[in-house]
Order: sequence, then C-alpha cells, then structure tokens
Amino acid sequence: MPRRRATKPSRGQTRSHFLEERLAEEIISGRLLPGTRLEEQAVADRFKTSRTPVREALRRLEATGLIEIRPRRGVVVSTVTRERLAQMFEAMAELEGACARLAAERMSAAEREAFAALHEKGVVLAEAGDPDAYERHNREFHAAIYSGSGNEVLEESTQAVRARLAPFRSAQFHIPGRIARSNAEHSDVVAAILARDGNLAYESMRLHMLTVSDASAVFASRTRG
Repeated sequence: MPRRRATKPSRGQTRSHFLEERLAEEIISGRLLPGTRLEEQAVADRFKTSRTPVREALRRLEATGLIEIRPRRGVVVSTVTRERLAQMFEAMAELEGACARLAAERMSAAEREAFAALHEKGVVLAEAGDPDAYERHNREFHAAIYSGSGNEVLEESTQAVRARLAPFRSAQFHIPGRIARSNAEHSDVVAAILARDGNLAYESMRLHMLTVSDASAVFASRTRG
C-alpha cells in the first residue's frame, strides 16, 4: 500500500515544494487525469494557502512535463505515455552511467572518502525507512557522482534530465521495501567507483536507473483507480 499522504510540509520543506510533491504524486498515480485543468485559486483554496506558492509549484511542474500551459485553457495535466517515460529513463540511465564511469576514473582521494561517508549515511537512513529523508539523501548521492565526473557539461545535462524525472524518481520510495533495495543498488555503484572500475560503475548505475524506472511504473499502476 502507498504511504499515507502528508497534509503539510515536512521540516525544512517549503510550501511550494510541498504542493509540487503532492500534485506530482496525484498526476503520476492518476488521481489527476490528463487534460484536467489546474486553476491557481482552486489549488490555493484546496491546500489553504496563497496563490504565490501554487504559482511556483506549477512553474516547476511545467518544467518536468507533467503539466502544460495551453492558450485559452490555462494549466492542464499533460499526457505522459509509458513509451515516452521509458525513453526518458533510458536516456537518464545512459547519462548517469557515464557520470559514474568518469567519477570512478577521476574522483580524488578526498572525494572518494567523502563519497564513502555519504553512502554510510544513506545506509543509516535506509534502515530508518523515512521516505522523505532518504529521498533527500538520494539527490545528494547522485549529485556527488555528477560532480565527481569532472565534466561540467555532462553534469548540467544530467541534472536537466533529472529535473524532468524528479517526480517519477521520488514516487519509487512509496513502495514498501524499495528504500532498502535502492540502497543496496547504491552499494554496488559505490564499490565500483571506489575500486576505480569505470566499466563496472557504468553498468551498476545503468542497472540501478532502469530499476528506478520499473519501480516508478509499479507505483503508478498500484495507485491508479
């Protein structure tokens, strides 16, 4: 069963990011169907907030492709086909795999030490089972690999695609047991990077990302209807 939806922002979370997360979850799960209009005032009234955080949340959701602005219709929920989503995750897997390969080859000793410590933090968070805390760690974990690649163009490209997939990637942590599996997959990536094995780092990260794609699809299928 999906976790109970939060009714207010968690500690350190802004109102606009809370709204973005809630609306994204409802779109991915099918509670908000393609073509549904999202009026700022109606959303603000529903969540008992002002229109400013709603406007900010909708702007970020538009960047992910989950919603679009149409002439004379305003903001509407987009249609994201399974084929399109699969293609996006396939591209993400290749980009992240490339980052992992270069990180294995280029990370300095200090960066490797910090990266190992970051992963140990993730082990603790995975054992605690807090989806929000682990999701924040997950972003930090992947960002460390992007940075460790030593290629700013690749890092920027990967971050851009990640931003579009962020709601789908977050959805996976709603599935019981997924946090533990994600951390185990991280362990494989970490081991390869610390061993300076670029090919294994690439393959481990690519497999991890394709598993994320499958988990996101499972979440959506379980919550629809």
